[in-house]
Amino acid sequence: MTTPRSIRFDDAVLARLRHQASAEVGNNVSALAHRLVDEGLRMAEHPGIIFKPGPSGRRAALAYGPDVWEVVKFLREIDERGPAALVAAAETFAVDVSRVTSAVSYYGDYSAEIDGEIEAAEVASVRAEHAWTVQQKLIA
Repeated sequence: MTTPRSIRFDDAVLARLRHQASAEVGNNVSALAHRLVDEGLRMAEHPGIIFKPGPSGRRAALAYGPDVWEVVKFLREIDERGPAALVAAAETFAVDVSRVTSAVSYYGDYSAEIDGEIEAAEVASVRAEHAWTVQQKLIA
């Protein structure tokens, strides 16, 4: 549920906000401001986490690294546990262990969101594999 609030922006910021909202399909100033505030608060709470766009929408990621869902999925699938799991993920994604820890911390606060992204990625993977199989049968 949302509650109307009055927020004051200086003219330059409001102009940039309006320009950005008009550049994004289906977005308006209020929705964009809400998203940016939410993402900004999440980034403040979880240093090292950023948000980036993609085919499935905006998602949490490590700065200059993988998406949070990719780190979590990797950690679920490996045999290592505890600190060894963090080290394995850091080596696989070529990032510091502290950055993997940031992804795990973010997951702790937003697990339902990340679980949904993992599920969506798995569905997309199954679809892509099926399409590839059909194509291979067609051209065989």
